[in-house]
Amino acid sequence: MATERNNHDWSRNDSGRRRENRRDDRYSRDKRNHQSDGEPFKQQNRRENSDKSKSSNYGRRFDRNGNSKRYGKDSTQPYQKRQRAFEQYQSENQPGRRPRVQYGENGERLFREKRAATPAQVQPQQADKAVRLNKYIANAGICSRREADVLITTGVIKVNGEVVTTLGYRVQPGDKVQYNGRTLRNEKKVYILLNKPKGYITTSDDPHQRKTVMELIDGACRERVYPVGRLDRMTTGLLLLTNDGELTKKLTHPSYGAQKVYNAELDRPLLKEDMNKLLEGVELEDGMMRVDDINWQNNTPMDKKKVGISIHSGKNRIIRRLFEYLGYEVKKLDRVYFAGLTKKNLLRGQYRFLEDKEIGFLYMQK
Repeated sequence: MATERNNHDWSRNDSGRRRENRRDDRYSRDKRNHQSDGEPFKQQNRRENSDKSKSSNYGRRFDRNGNSKRYGKDSTQPYQKRQRAFEQYQSENQPGRRPRVQYGENGERLFREKRAATPAQVQPQQADKAVRLNKYIANAGICSRREADVLITTGVIKVNGEVVTTLGYRVQPGDKVQYNGRTLRNEKKVYILLNKPKGYITTSDDPHQRKTVMELIDGACRERVYPVGRLDRMTTGLLLLTNDGELTKKLTHPSYGAQKVYNAELDRPLLKEDMNKLLEGVELEDGMMRVDDINWQNNTPMDKKKVGISIHSGKNRIIRRLFEYLGYEVKKLDRVYFAGLTKKNLLRGQYRFLEDKEIGFLYMQK
């Protein structure tokens, strides 16, 4: 125990001795560098002397002869003088333009008040807010841009009380655009996806006071939206409502071929030969019609009443008329897919607004 205690005391004394030696070395070195009148050196004096030495040599360079030259903030004085002279020249030779920085008599920088914009600066901003007339009409939900061009050339569009037939005409903020005596509004585009239940008709107004799909989205937005396509009263599923006339035309026109998928339940099992007839096409009162794809939902004898149909036609009651032609009655009909949109996480009778990526996908439809 004594041996361990002695070893311990010796190591402690040795470490203390080494610390003392290092402290003495620092003291002697600092004393040589900062000795003043033989006074004992202190840590505080060392810091003060160090700061003074730094401040005294700050911003100086020495040449071969030992002459010092200032650099740093003082070296910018000639540049500031040249800059002030140049800005003064600009202000004198360009009326209405003030220098970027102003200085006082003693060279101090002065606060510059914000000046009003010149007419040359206001004109491009107003030009950016101007909208082409055909786009203005399409944004109002009347029709697509191409159809708006036809309306303009036929002379049924008035701007500020005057008939405009120029296709490239631009509507300025505050202009009043009228179509058949009705004032149009350039509203924000709104896209609402609704999971329609039974018992509602797809129209904005019904003279027989029946329930419409507009009641289901009452208060959803301030803009006036319209259904894209139709679902009959007893058909459920996806229904898009928007005030975008151009997109409405694109999704409802047969040439674009917006795909729709329905789940149908029939009064009796669907036969294979009847399924092939629908794929090949049948002659209806309004022309030849065929489905893109059709199959049973579950390939069992008891579940052959339930089928899935893919179609791109937007004709009225087309699914029901196809099965009626073959002698079937549709008990239930539900649209589960429309132009890339699905009913995921959307309960019956509820709605949601489309996301930006979904809107972009709709415009990408061919």
